[in-house]
Amino acid sequence: MYKRFYNLQRNPFEITPDPSFLFPTKRHNEALAALYYGVRRRKGFVVMTGEVGTGKTLLVRCLLQLLSRSNVTYAYVFNPRLSPTEFLQYVAGDFRLPTAGKTKSDFLLDLSSFVIARHQKGLTTVLVVDEAHHIPVEVLEEIRLLTNLETAQEKLLQILLVGQPELDEKLDSLELRQLKQRVALRSHLAPLDINETKGYIHRRLQLAGSANPGVLFPDDTILEIQRYSRGIARLINTLCENALIHGYARQKRAIAPEMIDEIAEDFRLNVVHPSLGAGMGGNEQATEVQRAAKTLLDLYTYMRRIQSSESDLNEVVGTGMRKHEPYI
Repeated sequence: MYKRFYNLQRNPFEITPDPSFLFPTKRHNEALAALYYGVRRRKGFVVMTGEVGTGKTLLVRCLLQLLSRSNVTYAYVFNPRLSPTEFLQYVAGDFRLPTAGKTKSDFLLDLSSFVIARHQKGLTTVLVVDEAHHIPVEVLEEIRLLTNLETAQEKLLQILLVGQPELDEKLDSLELRQLKQRVALRSHLAPLDINETKGYIHRRLQLAGSANPGVLFPDDTILEIQRYSRGIARLINTLCENALIHGYARQKRAIAPEMIDEIAEDFRLNVVHPSLGAGMGGNEQATEVQRAAKTLLDLYTYMRRIQSSESDLNEVVGTGMRKHEPYI
């Protein structure tokens, strides 16, 4: 709709993870290199984490695109909320292995035979699990046991776990300490800083055909985008895409900061969620503090009532008392 007005050949800010739009920051390059190195050198377990919308799935797509050019076959699990048997069935199916009427032991035997046969031919087999912070503990244990397929020099099945920072917390648990010790490489994606955000926006506009991205999105507008998006790539895309739509509707050749303010308010990006505390979540901590405060207040009120009752009683009983009579 707005492409002709802004002289663009394609939409620059789609939220789908298109590898052709990868903006190679230092952290993204390091993470992609770690993933690629882990697979090609057959290191076994590789873990990548990052906040929501920082580009984890985009990097995975870039990696798979690179691997598709070589002797690598992969299974890609994008929804790991499965039972152990369902997980093995899904992986076997993605490797094009027959799954009908099979039991868990059948899946394990078939996967072992498949991986070993490929290794004997000098081929690499990869299991990629996206949204890995959702994996149940029992499924993570099944994944760990799959890495027992190994020679004296290397692992036969390469496993990439990709998820939000909650994945790190899960791997830190006592029950998964064996899995944590097998992780060979780790990387973490952080949000973009202001300079990276500017480069990110300009690169996408240039790839889409813009000759003057700095005119379309001036520096003061980019500052507003950074403020509301906090450097999260997905939110940057949302703000910029809607800004182009609004700009086209108003026939504006440059996106003004005020336009970003309006869009951010529409998408409620000005609402800041309370951060989580360490260990116990922030909301849980607040609830516990509130309960404790209420208990103390109730106790204080109760004690005041008792003292008030005793004072009234003393006044009543003490009336007409002689000095030698006992105090009740």
